[in-house]
Amino acid sequence: MNYNALGKRLREERHKMNWTQEKLAEKVEVSDAYIGQIERGERSLSLDTLVKLANQLGVTVDYLLHDSIAISDDQFMNQIRQIMLDRTPKEKQLALDILKMMFAHLDEMNTNPSE
Repeated sequence: MNYNALGKRLREERHKMNWTQEKLAEKVEVSDAYIGQIERGERSLSLDTLVKLANQLGVTVDYLLHDSIAISDDQFMNQIRQIMLDRTPKEKQLALDILKMMFAHLDEMNTNPSE
C-alpha cells in the first residue's frame, strides 16, 4: 500500500474543500494529529476510516487508493465495457472517436517532444 500517495491525495481533496485538518478530523471523528499522520504517510488507517474520509471528501475509495491498485488489461477492458454498457451506438462511436483523437495526439507529442 502506498501510504504516501494516499496521504497526498487526501490532503489535495481536503484543500479543495477548504478544510483544515481539524475540520476533517471532526467530521470523521478522529484526532487532527491522526489526520496529519495519515496525510504524511506515517500511519495506516482502517477500512472504516478510509470510507468515512472518502464520503466526507466526496470521492471514491478507489480514487484514493489509485496508486495502490494494480489493474490488469482484462480488468481495464471490463471497466470500459461497463461504462459503455447502456450507451447508444452513436454515443459509443463518439467515445471511440475521442479515444482515437486523444491517442493520435499523444503519439504526435511522443514523436515531436519539443513541440
